[in-house]
Amino acid sequence: ALLLWLAKQAGHNAASAEQVAGDLGLSAFAPDAAGPVRNWVLAQLPTTSGTPTPSAIQGGPVLEQRFIDDGTSTFTYMLGCPKTGEAILIDPVLGQEDEDRAWLQHKGFKLKYVLNTHAHADHVTSGSALRELCPGMKTVIAAASKAEADVTVGDGDKVEFGDYAVEVASTPGHTNGCVSYILKVDGTPRAAFTGDALLIRGCGRTDFQQGDSETLHDSISQKIFTLPGDALVYPGHDYKGRNVSTVAEEKTFNPRLSRSKAEFVELMAHLDLPMPKLINIAVPANMRDGRGK
Repeated sequence: ALLLWLAKQAGHNAASAEQVAGDLGLSAFAPDAAGPVRNWVLAQLPTTSGTPTPSAIQGGPVLEQRFIDDGTSTFTYMLGCPKTGEAILIDPVLGQEDEDRAWLQHKGFKLKYVLNTHAHADHVTSGSALRELCPGMKTVIAAASKAEADVTVGDGDKVEFGDYAVEVASTPGHTNGCVSYILKVDGTPRAAFTGDALLIRGCGRTDFQQGDSETLHDSISQKIFTLPGDALVYPGHDYKGRNVSTVAEEKTFNPRLSRSKAEFVELMAHLDLPMPKLINIAVPANMRDGRGK
């Protein structure tokens, strides 16, 4: 029951709760374990799917997360101000723009900004496509990315929507232009949308697109791990069905980032990962704000 309460407080789905239980050494929740308690707890929690999953941050904006299971396991986030009706989308995916517009309309929101965490290599942003569907909307990306957008931002800038705002935190290392967006409520950081910089029990790769392991370690240590421990971590991807983590969880249990910088650099140098299948299409398009040639 305590695990269930903690999971619901953090907004964990079943896979994320199972991850935490495993990290804590709770044998009853091991992947090969079975029993009425484990089954009951996990049955009370949502699973990751294409259906938007709401998250409650006390005093915060409406926040929903949508999992795009198109081979890239990408998350898109919608944050909306119920008072003014203004909303932002973080990392929307080309091909999903009609669904995203319907999602916003169903909630009664008008899209103000599309925020990209970086120039993605595995999918194309739908920013330009959404601009056609949502007149007046503007796209946002870091100036350091050197990509096209209606608005370019840097460390410490704020993107406002209604009574709320997200603050830009420069988190390079996966690419030069990676940023995370920090949601504060009453001045306190409550959530970080970390793109491909920090993932759940992992991080973005550093072997292409100006990647640098030392820089990534510094970015996460200085910009994310300095946030309150209960601040939620919303990643750009997850490949194991998990949806959310916390700063405290990642500082303690992340097998890459809980190492020293030297150990992290050594580990990252030997990952030997295949190139993203769409890199030659996605990167050029994303440098043009999601437009084709």
